[in-house]
Amino acid sequence: MAFSFTNKRGVTYFLHANTKTTSTGKTQTLYFFAKVKKAGALEAVPAGYKVAETANGLPVLKKA
Repeated sequence: MAFSFTNKRGVTYFLHANTKTTSTGKTQTLYFFAKVKKAGALEAVPAGYKVAETANGLPVLKKA
C-alpha cells in the first residue's frame, strides 16, 4: 500500500519517487506527491525525511 497524506482541505496525495542518472554519472532521486497513485509509489517516507504542508495545502518532504 502506497504512503498517502491527507492535507487540511481533505485532499489525499500519494508519495512517489523517480530515479535518474545525471550526465556526470551520479544517481539522483526526485520525491514528489501526486493525487493519483502511479508507478513509482513508495510504501513509506524515506529515512531522514518528514512530511510538511505548505500554506496552500500542498505536501512536501523536508529533511528531518
